[in-house]
Amino acid sequence: MTKRLHSVMFAGTGSDVGKSMIAAAFCRILLQDGYHPAPFKAQNMALNSYATPEGLEIGRAQAVQAEAAGIPCHTDMNPLLLKPQSDHTSQVVLHGKPIGNRDAYDFWRVRSPDEKVSGSKNNPTTEEISRTSYISLQTSHIDFQKEVCDAYDRLATRYNPIVMEGAGSISEINLRDHDLVNMPMARHAKARVILVGDIDRGGVFASVYGSIALQTPEDRRLIRGIIINKFRGDMRLFDEGRRMLENICGVPVLGVIPYFHHIHIEEEDSVSLAQKSMQLSRGKVNVAVIMLKHLSNFTDFNALERDPRVHLFYTNNTDDIRQADIIILPGSKSTLDDLYELRRNGVAQAILRARREGATVMGICGGYQMMGREVCDPDHVEGDIDRLPGLGLLPVTTTMSGEKVTRQVTFNGSMHGYEIHMGETHPVEGEKSSPLVTLDDGRNDGYIVDESCMGTYIHGILDNPAFVDRLLQPFAAKLAEADKPFDYTAFKEEQYDLLADHVRKSVDMERFYQILTDD
Repeated sequence: MTKRLHSVMFAGTGSDVGKSMIAAAFCRILLQDGYHPAPFKAQNMALNSYATPEGLEIGRAQAVQAEAAGIPCHTDMNPLLLKPQSDHTSQVVLHGKPIGNRDAYDFWRVRSPDEKVSGSKNNPTTEEISRTSYISLQTSHIDFQKEVCDAYDRLATRYNPIVMEGAGSISEINLRDHDLVNMPMARHAKARVILVGDIDRGGVFASVYGSIALQTPEDRRLIRGIIINKFRGDMRLFDEGRRMLENICGVPVLGVIPYFHHIHIEEEDSVSLAQKSMQLSRGKVNVAVIMLKHLSNFTDFNALERDPRVHLFYTNNTDDIRQADIIILPGSKSTLDDLYELRRNGVAQAILRARREGATVMGICGGYQMMGREVCDPDHVEGDIDRLPGLGLLPVTTTMSGEKVTRQVTFNGSMHGYEIHMGETHPVEGEKSSPLVTLDDGRNDGYIVDESCMGTYIHGILDNPAFVDRLLQPFAAKLAEADKPFDYTAFKEEQYDLLADHVRKSVDMERFYQILTDD
């Protein structure tokens, strides 16, 4: 028999810091370690809900967390659900059943016990009812605090431990007196609170320290650990920051969790765009064409877009880029200006990260130039920029010139395309020639590092089925899955295990369990 553990609440320094995902991870970790966990969030605000086996409604996040815990979802896991209908009103769902609509101000403000809901009359008229939300009249007698606490108590008798999730920030001191979901709920549950901060958005020291400093002395004692979420880069760079955070907060940092995009878990408010795209293109190769400001020759992708093996889309969204199997930098009417913009908007960094993580990157014409070490324009053919560093994916350098190359080409015996470009590209000094293709007239074109990193000046190269087969060949295993039935249940189980492993490796689990067992 596993020992009884204290409940744990994952509270946040703000919204979207990753509380739901971390709670799901620990539901699966605790299940793997022999416990019988269940999720709980007293009040959720989301449009994306889920139906329990009994046909009642709860927030999607708690349904996902229950799935991670290996148990059926139940309304006690999310007793109060607010479904926004406008900027000011929400439908209120209590214990899985809608009980009407309520104005946000009316919902949050605190009334005196003898205050009438509508004006001064004990029996409001139809006109008065029309001026106030029906739910204000219908539920004025409901003690929501008691309802959510009772739901927690029922859950706590059946599961061990309860994995609780806070909402938004725990430091909204203007809402403290009528908060149903954060520290008052933790006090009721006698839960150990783990504060989650998002380092990716910046300001993590201020947000973590401020969130703790703004608590009452009683609530501050409940905070037993800190988790830093969404870290990018070399973890060793945060070692000193971790020690500093522990010193100023007086609370141990239990872990620093790396940012991930290879694990697909349904999001709180809706299935994420990345997840939707993954599902729509199941069994296909995802090809992202970078949406440049001066994109040219988009007809290069017409044939590929119609290839039944391919899901092709245009984007400059960094999240979309990270989910792609193949990233193509297309031709540009202004290589230097587009290269500057890619660096400014973070797309260049996203491409480099995707390449490190296994994506294929290919450049065509201007995109080929951008993939090199540098692009030089000493004669200011394109504008005032003399030189810009390229992405550094190919060991080549490009020098712009006023003479435009325009010609049709044949290569590899039977393949065809054409060139329209200004500038010449050559391997940098000390690097050997490694052409992508050899033209029939004996000239070399492009550069290839390996089958997942290459560039060419040839427009129309993707119109040649043999070259497309070569481009897609590394994804043969993925394409082979296209005709097999997709077991979504098995897929989700695999993702929960991946998430648990990702978090477990990043958190001091011995200290975590010590917190949940100590008095």
